Amino acid sequence: MKKYLGITLMLAGIFVTLLSRGQPGAAGSEEGKTIKIYNADSGTYEEVETIAKDDAQWRAQLTGEQFHVTRKHGTERPFTGALLKNKKTGVYTCVACGTDLFRSEAKYDSGTGWPSFWQPIAEENMGYSEDRSFFTKRVEAHCPRCGAHLGHVFDDGPPLTQKRFCINSVALNFKPGKADE
Repeated sequence: MKKYLGITLMLAGIFVTLLSRGQPGAAGSEEGKTIKIYNADSGTYEEVETIAKDDAQWRAQLTGEQFHVTRKHGTERPFTGALLKNKKTGVYTCVACGTDLFRSEAKYDSGTGWPSFWQPIAEENMGYSEDRSFFTKRVEAHCPRCGAHLGHVFDDGPPLTQKRFCINSVALNFKPGKADE
């Protein structure tokens, strides 16, 4: 009897956790809303409309792994990401909508197995929400324009900000800087 009660409580906990997360990708993706983001190419802030698509549209645009991570809040396996060891100069962008997210100068090796950054390119270019999955409370980082799940933010980063943006490589594209083109 105790075994069944334990299993029932565990399943109830998982169900409540999933419900508390809301709709994957919904954060920041209210269609037609205008937001201000920083554009690294022009060096200026610009007004852009948020992007909202249904799952079928995202599946047509993204690979299976990109869709799983960015739209369904998945996580790629550590130490497998194509951009983990990238040391080129440039800008990391959202794989789903192209929003500039991080400069290469803010990237560092945290030893965690995912690309890590100590600050976003601009605070306006990063969205945050509470993530209560896996029976813990974390801060999720997402794209403010399309709502793509990027990874999580922790308070154990380098001294400048004490922040570690632990980002799934598959959620990013990389735009080389002039020296690396």
